[in-house]
Amino acid sequence: MHNVESPAQQARWSRLVDQLEERLDELAQAFTTKVRDIPEYGESQVTVQEIRNTARETFRRLIRGLKGTHPDSRDGLLEFASDLGAKRAQAGIPPESLTTAVRLDFSILWAELLEIASPEDAILLASRVDKVWGVVDEFATRTHTSYLTERVRMAQEESSIQREFVARLFNQSTPSVETSAQVASALGINADSRFALVAASGEPGARLRTAVSRFTSNTTARQKLFLHESGGNTYAFWALPATRTRSADSEDQLPPPLADLPCGYVPEVLGLRALPAAARTAESLAALLRPRDTRPLSADSAWPRLARQALQDSGMDLAAEIEEALAECRGGERERLLETVRHYLSTGNITVTSEQLFCHRNTILNRLNRFEELTGIDLAVPAKSARLIVAWA
Repeated sequence: MHNVESPAQQARWSRLVDQLEERLDELAQAFTTKVRDIPEYGESQVTVQEIRNTARETFRRLIRGLKGTHPDSRDGLLEFASDLGAKRAQAGIPPESLTTAVRLDFSILWAELLEIASPEDAILLASRVDKVWGVVDEFATRTHTSYLTERVRMAQEESSIQREFVARLFNQSTPSVETSAQVASALGINADSRFALVAASGEPGARLRTAVSRFTSNTTARQKLFLHESGGNTYAFWALPATRTRSADSEDQLPPPLADLPCGYVPEVLGLRALPAAARTAESLAALLRPRDTRPLSADSAWPRLARQALQDSGMDLAAEIEEALAECRGGERERLLETVRHYLSTGNITVTSEQLFCHRNTILNRLNRFEELTGIDLAVPAKSARLIVAWA
């Protein structure tokens, strides 16, 4: 059975709560002193005076909740908690710091109750501890819920604003210095930094959007990825480290979720103003992707494909010309010549090629000479061998 308090106990509790209300300034000062020891509060935009005023109002409403005599005491307390949570989110207070601060309310209230109570109040206090904790816990829960809701709203708003500025950047073929500065400010980056960019469409584009979304939702990730979509293409770009080694241009420098994604890749872009042009390059590279490609395609690795596409667009088909020149081969001569030439192009070394094909050095030389006789391409001449590399890209 529940213990029923006597009228005398109820009256005594009311007097204790009244005494608490008379000590609002002391309660607020105790809270302010303790909360300023939390580093994030000490370094935040929340002033000492604001913390003290908020603490005083918090304790006033908590004490009203302990009295329970005001019909709107609970609603008023929770409304105040909602407002407080939103304000602390806007001030940039980390969630763990807010939790630490809100937990102080119960310990300070209870310590003050013990201070003003007499030894004879021990049983009364024991019977009321759940009441005190319940009021404070409900306040803390509403504050935290409101804080998280506001954080989500702020993140969505920030993302929307960032997308608007990114679109403004990419919608200009050559953005102005002013536009570049505005975008940099909105994204929190340096307009003159070096960037990298990737582009994809279709199924790889969908994978790119998913990868960026997961990466940006990871609160431990230090690198920021920015997304832009236009004309059926998806683009992502990010700032490169201020100081980089020579190997930083390689695919190893890609953010983890993009390393195994087939897309067009521009590993270095000098400043925000150059991103629209880089996007067009990445888009062209993405158009050259083949089903067997499983990683980003950069100009360094895809220049033969780019050159071949450009020549085909102008009506030239080098591969067809070579096939026509080799048409007079008989038996397995064509296959032997092609195998030898491909190995030689990959090594540039007669000896290595002969070892790879288990042939005598002279046999390799004879085949290369025969290939030149048929096609007119001397592989010892870089300009002519480049023509072959482009044809077979």
